[in-house]
Amino acid sequence: MAKLKGITVTLVDTVEVGRDPFNNPIYEEQEIEVEDVLVAPTSSDDVVNEMSLSGRKAVYTLAIPKGDMHDWEEKEVLFFGKRWKAFGIPLEGMDHLIPLKWNKKVMVERYE
Repeated sequence: MAKLKGITVTLVDTVEVGRDPFNNPIYEEQEIEVEDVLVAPTSSDDVVNEMSLSGRKAVYTLAIPKGDMHDWEEKEVLFFGKRWKAFGIPLEGMDHLIPLKWNKKVMVERYE
């Protein structure tokens, strides 16, 4: 039996790098590589449901490995040589109840 192996995706996050003279935060984009992410086309049922609820078209669903503590909500993600945008609240299961090594599900749409 073959083992499941994901790909490395790049999560684009903003990080506070300092403060301006008015004490407002200054942010910079930081690219974070996340390994072993499963990427699958979103099911047609999920596409229809998301279009009805949010008006957004989910193209891929990402399965994020257990232990990943990054914020995936409304973030840009790079994979397959394209830029995508995560949307909605990531769905996360309890680690001890999920047998494989992925416990979080994130939907992405094409972002240009």
